Amino acid sequence: MSDPEFWNDPDSAKEISQEATQLKDAVEGYKALVSEIEDLKLMLEMAIDEQDVSMESELKTSVEHITEEVERREVLLLLSGEYDTNNAILTFHAGAGGTEAQDWVSMLIRMYLRWAEQHGFAITMMDEQPGDEAGIKSATFLIKGENAFGYLKSEKGVHRLVRISPFDANARRHTSFAAVDVMPEIDDTVDIHLDMKDVRVDTYRASGAGGQHINKTDSAIRMTHIPTGVVVQCQSERSQIQNREQALKLLRAKLFELELEKQAELKEKIGGTYQAIEWGSQIRSYVFHPYNLVKDHRTGVETGNIQSVMDGNLDAFMEGYLKKEANLKI
Repeated sequence: MSDPEFWNDPDSAKEISQEATQLKDAVEGYKALVSEIEDLKLMLEMAIDEQDVSMESELKTSVEHITEEVERREVLLLLSGEYDTNNAILTFHAGAGGTEAQDWVSMLIRMYLRWAEQHGFAITMMDEQPGDEAGIKSATFLIKGENAFGYLKSEKGVHRLVRISPFDANARRHTSFAAVDVMPEIDDTVDIHLDMKDVRVDTYRASGAGGQHINKTDSAIRMTHIPTGVVVQCQSERSQIQNREQALKLLRAKLFELELEKQAELKEKIGGTYQAIEWGSQIRSYVFHPYNLVKDHRTGVETGNIQSVMDGNLDAFMEGYLKKEANLKI
C-alpha cells in the first residue's frame, strides 16, 4: 500500500485496502482480548490476596464477556471457505400451495432481512415477483458485508412451514414449502467463461412498487444463458443499463454455482460424501401449530421461541451448521 503506484488500479487498491482493514481489526481484536484476560487475572489475584468478595460480581461479568468474545471468534475461524468473505445473493421461490406458500416466502424474506440489518449488512433488492393475492412468488436480494456468504450458505435448501392458514376459511392446518438459494457474489477476478453470444437478453416492464417511471418503461432485464438454460432477471434499478449490470452479476454467480455443483457431483462419483440440496429435501421446519418449534434437521439445533427466529435471530442455526461442517472436515 506504500507503493506510489498503488492507486493506479483503483479496484485492486480498494480490495487490498479492505483486506488490510480486516486483518488489522482481527489482530487488534486479538490483542485487546489478551489484554482483557491479563487484567482479569490481576483483578482475581488482588481479590484473593485481599479476600475482597465485593469484586465477585464484577469478575463474573468480565468472565462472561470474555467467554462470549472467545466463542464469537471461534465461529469466525470456521468461516474459512474460499468465498466465505464474499457478499451473498439470496433467491427465494414459493413451493406448491399458492397463496399460502407465497405468504411463507414473504415471511422468510422479512426474517433474513431482519438478520442482515442486525448484523450491519447492506441490502439491495434485485428482483421481486409479487404473489397473485398476497405474499411473494420469488425474489432476489444482494446482502453486502464481510462474511455474508459464509454465514448465509447454511440457509440454502427447502424451508417447511406448519400453521393454521389465515387464508383458509375453515382454519385448517397447512404445510407450505419455500426454497432458499444462496450464492456468493463473484467479482471479475474469478474466471467464469461467459460468452455474451450465448446469452439472450429480453426487456420487459417492471412490476410491483417502484414509482411511475419504473412501471412505465421497459427497464427490467431478463437474461437467458442458452447452453445451460439458466435464467436471471433484475428490475430493481430505474435504468435498463443498471438492471443489465445487476442481471449480469447474478448470471455470473449462477454459472459459478453450476460449475461448483458439477465438481461436487464428480467428487461424489469418485467417492466423496457431498450431497446436493434439492427441492424436496427440507433443511428446517417452522411449526406454529399445534406447538411452537423451529428445528434444523441437519444439525438438531432447535428452539421453541419461534417469534425470535422469525425476527431474525438465526445465529444459533448458522453456528450449528458451521460447527458440524468443521467436524465433518476433520
